[in-house]
Amino acid sequence: MPRPPYISEFPSQYWTWEGHQIHYVQKGDRGPAILLIHGFGASTDHWRKNIEILSQNCRVWAMDLMGFGRSEKPKRQYTVQVWVDQLLGFCSEIIREPVFIAGNSLGGYSSLCFAVEHQKWVEGLCLMNAAGPFSDQNKKPPTLRQKAIKGFFQFPGVIETLSFFSFLLFRRRSKIRQTLLKVYSNPEAVTDRLVEEIYQPAFDKGALGVFSSVFKSPPGKKLDELLVALEAPLSLIWGKADPWMSEKKAYQIREYCPEADLTLIDAGHCPHDESPEEVCEALLKWINTVQTAKMSLA
Repeated sequence: MPRPPYISEFPSQYWTWEGHQIHYVQKGDRGPAILLIHGFGASTDHWRKNIEILSQNCRVWAMDLMGFGRSEKPKRQYTVQVWVDQLLGFCSEIIREPVFIAGNSLGGYSSLCFAVEHQKWVEGLCLMNAAGPFSDQNKKPPTLRQKAIKGFFQFPGVIETLSFFSFLLFRRRSKIRQTLLKVYSNPEAVTDRLVEEIYQPAFDKGALGVFSSVFKSPPGKKLDELLVALEAPLSLIWGKADPWMSEKKAYQIREYCPEADLTLIDAGHCPHDESPEEVCEALLKWINTVQTAKMSLA
C-alpha cells in the first residue's frame, strides 16, 4: 500500500547545511524569536499545535534535526555534537539573532548542550521532559549480568544486527501506537495522524543508518556537568505522568538551577503535544518574565 503524502499546515522550507537539505518551518512576524526542537523519531510536525498558538505573539521556527523528519539522513556517525553544530548553523545563518529555544526529550538534551556551548545565541532555554543522565546514575558498580550484557554488545556486528531488527519492529504503525500509548497519559491524543508523522520518515533513505548510529553512539556529557555551566535563564515544562523522564528528574535539574521556572503538566513524555494550550501559556509567561527582567537591568 503506498504511503500517503506528508500533511503540514505550514509551508516547508529547506536550508543547506554541510551539503545536506535540512527541513524547517517558520511562522509569525513579530515578537521574540523561538526555536522548537523535537525528540527522537519526531519532527517539526510534533510542534504544529504549538506553532499555531505561539506565532500569534512570537516569531517561531521549528527544525528537523539531521536524520529525522524531512531532513536528509546521510550516512555518518550521529552524536549530539552533530545537532549542536546544526543548531549553531541554523541560528547564525537563518534566524540571525539569539533565540529562546525549547526542546523535548532528545531535542531538550541537544538544546541544553547547545545553550552551554554557544551561550551568546540563547536568550533562554526551556526543557520539556529532556533526555540525558546524571553522573550519580552511573556510580553503582555494574552487576555480573550487566557486565555480561556489555560484553555481548562488544562482539562485532551485534549492535548492527540488533538495531536492524529493532528498526524493522519499531517502524510498524502498530508498534508506534503501542509505544505512544505507554508514554502519553491521554490516549485520545494518540491519533492516526500522530502515528503517521512518526511512521513516514522511518521509510526515508538512510533512516536505518540513523537508527543504528544513534543506538551505538557514545554518551554525551552528563546533565549535572551541563547544568552547572548553563548561564541562560531556564524553564522546565514537564509532563508529570512521563514513565521515561519522571517528575523526579525535573526536581533533580532544579537542584542544579534553583532559579529555574518549573511548570508541571498533567501529561506524559510530550506535554507540548498532549496539552499545547497549557504548555504555550507557561512558555509565553516565562519568556515575558525573562524579557522584563532583562529590560530592568538595561
